Amino acid sequence: MPATESLLEAFLPEYDVSDTVACVVAADVATTWAALEEADLIKVGREHPLVAALGFARILPELAIHLLHGERMTDEPETLRLKETTELPAAKGGWVLLGERPNQELALGLVGKFWRPVIEYAQVQPEHFRDFSEPGWAKTIYCLGVSPIEGGRTLLSGTMRTTTTDERARRWFRRYWTLGVGSGAHVLVNGLLDVVRRQAEAATATEMVEA
Repeated sequence: MPATESLLEAFLPEYDVSDTVACVVAADVATTWAALEEADLIKVGREHPLVAALGFARILPELAIHLLHGERMTDEPETLRLKETTELPAAKGGWVLLGERPNQELALGLVGKFWRPVIEYAQVQPEHFRDFSEPGWAKTIYCLGVSPIEGGRTLLSGTMRTTTTDERARRWFRRYWTLGVGSGAHVLVNGLLDVVRRQAEAATATEMVEA
């Protein structure tokens, strides 16, 4: 892919729906990126009950329920970072790592029939994600990025895009999206960015004190 082409454009240039969340972080790009890499999705769920209810990264419903009640499951992972989700099967919250540009952007993807009561997933490798066109599916990408802005600060953003592979899938996904999934996706990313922002700013404050 061209060096100037974003991962969003490289993997999903055409889409049916899109949602972007962004915030300004009082920390430099390197510190913000480090906080993004280290962000614990379990912690995000605990600090943002609505995120837990929605099941960030499709965490198993049982885990979401326990998080809401402040309880632990016997097999609950201690931490779950973004790139660790790529080691899980899709049905247990896993994503496919489509691409990464350190200190710039990270893209995760998934192909599924998200509107079904029990979601069905397609196993698609990163190199086939853009051109996958088998009828009846939806392709989703989450792209998280950082970019420098004035005053040594960072613009932290998260964009979700989804496209469908035929008209029937498009109709089903539109219903699914309209029933509140669109706003849910916004809440999920917003919760993650909030945790990343606070961690990056706390790290910056600590560095200033130690200096």
